Amino acid sequence: MTNYQSSIINYELVIIGAGPAGISAAFEAEKIGLKYIVLEKGLIGNTVYNYPVGLTVFSTTDELEFIEGDLKPAREKPTREELLSYYVRFVLDNDLKVQTEETVLKVDRIAENHFRVISDKGEYETRNVLFAHGAMDYPRKLGVKGEDLPKVHDHFRETYPWVKKNALIVGGGNSAGEAALFLADEGAETTLAIFRKDWEETDPKQGCIKYWVKNPLEEQLKKRCLNLFFLGKVVEIREKDIVLEDEEGQEQILENDVVFILVGSDADLTMLKNLGVETRSGKYGDVPVYDEETFETCVAGVYVVGHFTNARHIKAAIEVPRKIVPEIAEKLGRRAPPPATTA
Repeated sequence: MTNYQSSIINYELVIIGAGPAGISAAFEAEKIGLKYIVLEKGLIGNTVYNYPVGLTVFSTTDELEFIEGDLKPAREKPTREELLSYYVRFVLDNDLKVQTEETVLKVDRIAENHFRVISDKGEYETRNVLFAHGAMDYPRKLGVKGEDLPKVHDHFRETYPWVKKNALIVGGGNSAGEAALFLADEGAETTLAIFRKDWEETDPKQGCIKYWVKNPLEEQLKKRCLNLFFLGKVVEIREKDIVLEDEEGQEQILENDVVFILVGSDADLTMLKNLGVETRSGKYGDVPVYDEETFETCVAGVYVVGHFTNARHIKAAIEVPRKIVPEIAEKLGRRAPPPATTA
């Protein structure tokens, strides 16, 4: 996608991030006729792009699509590749104004509802800013010795480099479970290091491994293709092995070739804080303080969606902009067009 910017241009809305939330917001802005731009430091659907290669996305199509019936996977659930292609085609087919590989460096508040957005390729002035980028670029760390070794990774992309290697996954959510499943399926000597409560937790509202991932993992355990280690803590990561403490406090040393630390990620709140946006502790860590109805922060004209809120899953990330972008337009004196009617 062509990137361009040679001078400051005034916008009514600048959207930061071209994931499901940012695309949804752009689609609403396009329908209304707002002067907007989407700035994405990676690719369209960058979070989906970083999913493991070949992953089946377990959400139903109605939770992932922008228009009902638009996403048509070959099977019941789409793969990573099908979902990514859908998001890219949606942006292209609707001529949404998305500029990729452009990193927002800073957002300054010039006056009431007047901001300057500075990227590595230009500057933009706007009356409203919508923060819609994800959190995968800011993974959590364990803070242990050896975490900076080349064999340690905070994302899992594919299995094949690790066939017949000793692979350890640290984590208690779906990402860790899926990585363990991929590795065990394809011939890696796989160990999932997990807190017992994360393994045994069954409440779907908690951040545990969901049943559609856990059931296949249990099958791999029965076939002895997967090892389960109930973790106390990771003590140290070394070149050829890893030192773990089990739930009883006993240290164990495991031979090891690769470590995946998949313990979640947090949205970067730096730009929001620099604008004066207040934050608080939320379900998934610190989040901005925002109005639960409008998703506007305490700084007029600054809005948050997706990973910056408690409505962070894809379905909610798509639905929220459908409500708030028309409200932003009304504040600007613009009206959304009436819904199309059929004869």
